[in-house]
Amino acid sequence: MTTRIAFIGLGHMGGPMAANLANAGYEVTGFDLAASSLDQARTHGIKIAESAVSAVDAADVVITMLPAGRHVLELYKGTDDSRGLLSAASPGTLFIDCSTIAVGDSLAAHELAASAGQRCLEAPVSGGVAGATAGTLTFMVGGLDADFAQAGPLLDTMGKRKVYCGGPGAGQAAKICNNMILGITMIAVSEAFVLGEQLGVGNDALFDVMANASGQCWALTSNCPVPGPVPASPANHDFRPGFASALMAKDLDLAADAQAYAGLQDVGLGGRAADMYRAFSDGGGAEQDFSAIINAMRAKADESDFAGQPTVTATDAS
Repeated sequence: MTTRIAFIGLGHMGGPMAANLANAGYEVTGFDLAASSLDQARTHGIKIAESAVSAVDAADVVITMLPAGRHVLELYKGTDDSRGLLSAASPGTLFIDCSTIAVGDSLAAHELAASAGQRCLEAPVSGGVAGATAGTLTFMVGGLDADFAQAGPLLDTMGKRKVYCGGPGAGQAAKICNNMILGITMIAVSEAFVLGEQLGVGNDALFDVMANASGQCWALTSNCPVPGPVPASPANHDFRPGFASALMAKDLDLAADAQAYAGLQDVGLGGRAADMYRAFSDGGGAEQDFSAIINAMRAKADESDFAGQPTVTATDAS
């Protein structure tokens, strides 16, 4: 018997994920508020429902990919004008939320599902639109291990790796911990390049040193913020986003919220990174790749007392 899947949220990430499921032979019914997303989904054989509620009718599994926790909770609970997904689905339906949302919101979603007699996993993803399209996403999963086992074939269809992180909320926690590292390291890598530029060190030479020394990291060797050393990096393509700065700002804000939730306010660099990305995003960088944060640092360097001063040369040092 074919597993019947309801997929709510057919945007840049959800659309390709749902398409991969349909292409693998699953019966997929989808819904999205954007007509363009619905049109694209139809081309992949996805049946389009009239509403999110009607999409879950007779579904065995409900997958959501939504912008924020409030959207997940509103759809799960329903509103005065609309019935919730949890009450509309058959009892015992497996809900898989692939959105990246606050840990507290994810825990609330698990509680709502349990109260409604439904099963629930959170499975935020890493890999971006390219990974969603290619079916190479990584899923970080929280919930009951038995539900994780049932979801395994679906996650394998949409991705290349799935990690069971623990009980409810653990998947979201793992996702934001990882992205907090990424945001902080991109700032550090960018700051290093700006310092090198100010001191007369060529970007290629500095990359060669850092990529083969203790400064090596993904932000440097895969998503290098300067053009040249990594041809596929956004810096070589006008910073067209693989992962937009607005999304990094969102994830770092979620990390800051999680730190507050855990009673760990102001323990390190996460909050500072969140402030920097929020300012950059609000200042016009929202649609650029998150590596474009280097341009904000260059702008500050241009305003510094050192800006325009001669760089260090071998003659100066002799």
